[in-house]
Amino acid sequence: MLERIHLTIVQEVEKQGSLTAAADVLCVTQSALSHSMKKLEQQLGTAVWQREGRSLRLTQAGQYLLAVANRVLPQLDLAEQRLRQFAQGERGALRIGMECHPCYQWLLKIVSPYLGAWPDVDVDVKQKFQFGGIGALFGYEIDLLVTPDPLFKPGLQFVPVFDYEQVLVVAGTHPLARAEYVQPRHLNQEVLITYPVATDRLDIYNQFLLPAGIAPRRHKTIETTDIMLQMVASGRGVAALPRWLALEYASKMDVVPVRLGKKGIAKQIHLGAREADLDIDYLHAFIEMARQGC
Repeated sequence: MLERIHLTIVQEVEKQGSLTAAADVLCVTQSALSHSMKKLEQQLGTAVWQREGRSLRLTQAGQYLLAVANRVLPQLDLAEQRLRQFAQGERGALRIGMECHPCYQWLLKIVSPYLGAWPDVDVDVKQKFQFGGIGALFGYEIDLLVTPDPLFKPGLQFVPVFDYEQVLVVAGTHPLARAEYVQPRHLNQEVLITYPVATDRLDIYNQFLLPAGIAPRRHKTIETTDIMLQMVASGRGVAALPRWLALEYASKMDVVPVRLGKKGIAKQIHLGAREADLDIDYLHAFIEMARQGC
């Protein structure tokens, strides 16, 4: 009946666009690939593809098989990798996904001592996720997700590991630099510089500006923290960042952190993992080191 090779074929044909190209990638003949899938279709009693001219289109059953393949094959690949590591006496690899730009600088403070404590574990950090890390956890692309905005789902567990305050960062010469705190109206004539993230996922908007019905004069996005704060220091805008990160840069350039509102905006960095993986010793150790601030 349904075997791993069938899922692999469906996935590869979708990637490559044809049976011929998929057969080349899988190192089998096209006839062998076609025979395997025709036999499966006969056993299941339904077609996987429909021909449209010289191209193939997945049927409803084929679309379902593709979804299964995209979900199951990464899990099988990871299981094989882990079993090989066990057989060879290795610890394994810890794949960490990042959902926020400033979290990367925080993560570096944890990774360095972790690598020293766990010499047999490789760490790989993936920064491609823009609030899409939940899917990567479920899809077994990563083992840990670093995020300030956890989405609690069955099968996942998020652990708060670091408290911080989100602040406004202004140039030392800016009139707001001497304020005890800023109010939303103070930003209606400012150029607000942020990372390239949707505004509905930015705390400066959803916890500060939007509830007050205020918008900045202009919103500008910059990917790198260094350039962002150089722009702020030169008086070309203001930015919202974690206080600890702003203070690190304040020692190197003329920028000042100012509280957002009288009570401020409190945040936490969370580490998310699949519940089934929490008993893996090296993954559990990373979470504990992060909680202790090592």
